[in-house]
Amino acid sequence: MKNYTDTYQYKGLRKQLVDQLRKKGITDENVLTAINNIPRHFFLDSAFSKIAYEDRAFPIAEGQTISQPYTVAYQTQLLEIKPYDKVLEIGTGSVYQASVLAEMGAKVFTIERQKKLFEQNKLFIFKSKYPNIKFFYGDGFEGLPTFAPFDKVIITAAAPYVPPKLIQQLKTGGYMVIPIDLGPFQQMLRLTKLADGTYSEERFENFSFVPMLEGKSGN
Repeated sequence: MKNYTDTYQYKGLRKQLVDQLRKKGITDENVLTAINNIPRHFFLDSAFSKIAYEDRAFPIAEGQTISQPYTVAYQTQLLEIKPYDKVLEIGTGSVYQASVLAEMGAKVFTIERQKKLFEQNKLFIFKSKYPNIKFFYGDGFEGLPTFAPFDKVIITAAAPYVPPKLIQQLKTGGYMVIPIDLGPFQQMLRLTKLADGTYSEERFENFSFVPMLEGKSGN
């Protein structure tokens, strides 16, 4: 069960969360506004409602997690989202990250490899609010060549390597934000696609993500 009531208490907790993210170094006001506008407790089982605005990850279905708000804000800030940016997201999960991007005006193409999660997301509460999110069931390593090229690519799982097909589907000058798996942790990278098809990379903080797996799961 989920709790879809948004009270003054929840709004106050969101404001506290935004203040916390600001203190942790998130400076993009558009990112902070999006997080302040989105009821995170809508994306969690009602059992988590009272703690939904703590800055930590929570379990969702199929052994996945809803990322820590700081992680969502950090990745989104690195993407430098502009209205109408076409963004490919690998790992739909709870739809929280996609909603933050959509709230900022991006057109989001999001892939989920877990069939049960994909089916659940068909009932997504904000579908009418965010018609700019398109949902796909598939293998994130393959991307969505039919809809390429993308202005930005975000990967919300620990990638064992940079997927070459996703680089191919990125526009020249576009960003990919990807946590690369280094064993006990992942380092956040921002890759910029160059005109010759290769990319330059910037390295940022370490995080902890569930692994990015190849193929699709479920029937």
